[in-house]
Amino acid sequence: MLDKLTDTKISAAKAKPAAYKLTDGGGMYLLVTPKAQKWWRFDYRINGRRKTMALGVYPEVSLKAARERRREARELVARGEDPSDVRKARKAERVHTLESVAGEWIAEM
Repeated sequence: MLDKLTDTKISAAKAKPAAYKLTDGGGMYLLVTPKAQKWWRFDYRINGRRKTMALGVYPEVSLKAARERRREARELVARGEDPSDVRKARKAERVHTLESVAGEWIAEM
């Protein structure tokens, strides 16, 4: 069994000439780039295809928050929904809402 990540292991991760992964299990890992950037990623399969979803950047997204995002994404996959598509739909909703509010505000001026 793989060891789970800890904040200590994450902080100790240093840049190498090539990007590498620190796995946490359940499809989630921390990608450490040659520039020492640390990106949370989640690999999953849906409709027979392997996909990767970004969960955020460490330390802005903590280990605990990344695990929560992974849990939410896994629940979507279990229901047969693509987490990436759900995220895009939510983003489009927010943009549409902002456009609506801005349009109403301009109309009232």
